[in-house]
Amino acid sequence: MSRRKLYLNDAPGERRGVVTLGGRPERLILDRAGEPETPWLGGRHVARLARIERAIASAFLDLGDGQEALLALSGEAKALAEGQIVEIEITAEARRGKLALARFVGAGQGAARALNQRPDTAARLQAYVPGAAIVQGREARDMADRAEAEVLTVEHALPGGGSLAIEPTRALVAVDVDLGARQGDARRIARQVNHQALEEAARLLRLKGLGGLVVIDLVGAGHDAAALSTVARQAFAPDEPGVALGPLSRFGLLQLAIPWRVRPLAEQLCGAGVSEPAPETLALRLLRSLEREAEADRGARLVARCHPAVAQASAAYSAALSARIGARFEIRPDAGLAPEEMEISPQ
Repeated sequence: MSRRKLYLNDAPGERRGVVTLGGRPERLILDRAGEPETPWLGGRHVARLARIERAIASAFLDLGDGQEALLALSGEAKALAEGQIVEIEITAEARRGKLALARFVGAGQGAARALNQRPDTAARLQAYVPGAAIVQGREARDMADRAEAEVLTVEHALPGGGSLAIEPTRALVAVDVDLGARQGDARRIARQVNHQALEEAARLLRLKGLGGLVVIDLVGAGHDAAALSTVARQAFAPDEPGVALGPLSRFGLLQLAIPWRVRPLAEQLCGAGVSEPAPETLALRLLRSLEREAEADRGARLVARCHPAVAQASAAYSAALSARIGARFEIRPDAGLAPEEMEISPQ
């Protein structure tokens, strides 16, 4: 029986899909109304080779509609020339400072354009556990909220004590494991915490959509390198193919490389160059809170106070909430509230 379950939250202004592993969020899919279309993992395109850089064995692709991607010039693609029309498949979505990556499929014809449509949220979710039932309703909303919160959290508690912190940098993703206040035989406790940390790190990196070089600072000394490598390979097996596991260093650092595939979720939730939730993210959170309050008191008229930027962002999604609960709420800007603060009360 699979340890994974699927949840689909059809919320005002967005649809959120969650895959859980052992009851904890492992993947989060966000599809927001009005969000611009960007090259997505698995998308097929007819593209034009806009520029070739032989020094780095790469070609810059024009996908049409102002979209770009990068193609590695290997195998058959080495013979391509600038201006040529080709068919490609997206193998990694764009992220901050990086173009989407593509693989060469074959010769193309016609104008640059997309050849297929992105599957809807439910289809993308179902692909992770084919045939599994999809949980919806309030339970799905709560699980999606939990997943979103974990994406934005740096420090995560481990079962039984201890914690790990995940912090992306420009060069790598740093994972720091902390023993916490666990009591008992130090060597046994360290081994237990490190094994749990590897399993949790793998789950959380998938949830956050992070990849590239990952360095995990384990606790303790005198590690059993073979046992840790076995645990790591099992934990990161869902990220195959392409995972490369390095040797454990004498400083207790485990290094591995995970292929980048999807856009990091924090970029979608926070926007470019910032670490705090974007006004759109907070506005959608506010609308979900209003929906909860309306379900609890079906006759009340609700007033929500929030930061002016959040109130402004909510205007684009308010009609979706009105269609669900009726026009019985009002959102009022309050400059005295911080962006993440919101107050809801019956009128």
